[in-house]
Amino acid sequence: MNYELLNEEELRSEVSGAAFSLTAVMAVLASAVIAVIIYKLFLSKKGTASIPGGWKFTWN
Repeated sequence: MNYELLNEEELRSEVSGAAFSLTAVMAVLASAVIAVIIYKLFLSKKGTASIPGGWKFTWN
């Protein structure tokens, strides 16, 4: 692999989209996980769920 130093003009023209891409992928992944959890909760006939802070839900 050959490394080449960039001049000032080349450095200014370089644009990275890695942060935006990673953020978009993580947002889609989080939305998918939340959608699956909500889907499972609403379609289950009976179950329990507990949320930090002392909240507990039970349905039949």
